[in-house]
Amino acid sequence: MNLEVAGLSFSYEDHSVLSDISLEVKGGELVGVLGPNGCGKTTLIKCINHILVPRGSVLFGGQDVARMGSTERARLFAYVPQALSIGMAMTVFESVLMGRRPHIRWGVGEPDLGMVSEVLERLKISDLAFRKVTKISGGERQKVMIARALVQDPSLLFLDEPTSALDLRHQLEVMQIIRSVVNQKGIGALMAMHDLNLAARYCDRVVVLHRGRIAGQGVPSAILTEELIRDVYGVSARVGREDGYPLIVPLESIASV
Repeated sequence: MNLEVAGLSFSYEDHSVLSDISLEVKGGELVGVLGPNGCGKTTLIKCINHILVPRGSVLFGGQDVARMGSTERARLFAYVPQALSIGMAMTVFESVLMGRRPHIRWGVGEPDLGMVSEVLERLKISDLAFRKVTKISGGERQKVMIARALVQDPSLLFLDEPTSALDLRHQLEVMQIIRSVVNQKGIGALMAMHDLNLAARYCDRVVVLHRGRIAGQGVPSAILTEELIRDVYGVSARVGREDGYPLIVPLESIASV
């Protein structure tokens, strides 16, 4: 199923944050949302997920997301927020199992437990299963949040800077897992990101925000140009290629944008 966003706008009181945003996420597609701090990446994801209520149209599989009930949205959408909000008194296994709540009717069954074990193994955090969330690192907690979203078995995955608390190896590991899930299950994923090189390597398309509007969208090789990086980020950069992917090398800050 496809996500279709048309003419989306959002304001906090009299402060406009997003203006006339239109985009699409197809099943089996990973779309990165890029842009400098304060450009509206997190707000956009919250508006599409109906955590915030925007103006404009948001359709998923032809259905109006605003008319869906919270239970229906919870079955279709999984959301990994930027800030950690998991139950700190729980074990890692219990926290991840919470992701199965939208699908559980009469109690936790063996398939639910098996899915949790499988996802913990996939994210390489099985050894943390019975440790309290308070006793693991921030990066490990971030992987727990991602695991909880994956066991939700969503049709559309929203991620807000999921690699921000991870070191380089774990960033690549998580991006490979998300890419694999999108490919294997044919689901769509919309991910707010800061790292242009990760976006260039793993995303099918990118949407670049600047001052609450779309500055460009399309395949990374066409959008992530030296001109766009200068205009949006105020940074002089060299854009080359490595293994067929764009490789962005920032050189210096040239202006405030």
